[in-house]
Amino acid sequence: MAHSLIEVNNISVSIDSKPVLDSISLAIQKGETHVLMGPNGAGKSTLGNTLMGNPVYTMDRGSIFFDGQDISHEGTDKRARLGMFLSFQNPLEVPGITLEAFIRTALQQRTGEHIKLFQFQKELKAAMQLLNMEESYANRDLNVGFSGGERKKSEILQLLMLKPKFAILDETDSGLDVDAVRTVSKGIEEYRKQQDGALLIITHSTKILESLHVDRTHILIKGKLVKTGDGSLVKEINEHGFEQIFSEGGSV
Repeated sequence: MAHSLIEVNNISVSIDSKPVLDSISLAIQKGETHVLMGPNGAGKSTLGNTLMGNPVYTMDRGSIFFDGQDISHEGTDKRARLGMFLSFQNPLEVPGITLEAFIRTALQQRTGEHIKLFQFQKELKAAMQLLNMEESYANRDLNVGFSGGERKKSEILQLLMLKPKFAILDETDSGLDVDAVRTVSKGIEEYRKQQDGALLIITHSTKILESLHVDRTHILIKGKLVKTGDGSLVKEINEHGFEQIFSEGGSV
C-alpha cells in the first residue's frame, strides 16, 4: 500500500511546557487539499509550525512522516529541502535581500541545482503577472514596505516558484479584500495545476475555499481534532458555527 505524503501520528505539542495540541493524527495523500478550521486560539497555527519543524514548539509525543521518511526530529531547513512549505500568517520583513534574490536562493537550496537566471526571471515575471503584482516588487527588499495584500501575494509567489510537494497555507486570506482573496485563490489553483502536491489550508474563514475542491476538512478546538469530514463540513461550519460541533461531544 502506498504511503501518505504527510502522516501525523498521535502528536502532542507544548510551548514552554504548556500543552497546546493533544493527540493529533491525520494523513494527507499526494494531490489532496485538506482544510484545518477552528476558532481563534484553537492551535491551528501551532500545528502548521510543528509540521514545519519550528523549534519554538516541542513535540512531546508522536511522529511525523513525510514522503515515507520520519522527519519528527528534522529541522526546518531539512523539511524545506524535502519539499515542505509554510506561508506565514504575518509574513516578516527581511531588509537587505530582494524578493527575487530570496526566491532564487531558496529555489537553489531546494533543488540543489544551479538556477539559470534568464529562465528563472521569465517564470518569475509570469507568476507575478498571474498575481497582479507589479514587476518592481521583485527588486524590493522582501516584504519591506509591502501592504498586507502584497505580502500575502509574495507568499503565493514563493509557492508558485518553489513548487513544493506539500504546502501549508496559514491564514493566507486573513485581512484581504475580496479582490485580493480572488487573486490569491487563483495563485493556489495555478499551483495545483503545475504541481501535483498536497495542501493544508489553515483558516477560520471560507472565502479562499470557494473556488477550490476540498478533499477533507478537520475541525480543531482547544488543541484537539474534534471532527473530520469531507468538503461539505465547511458548509456546516458556515451554517452552524464551531460551538455546535464542540457540543456534539467531539465526535470524529
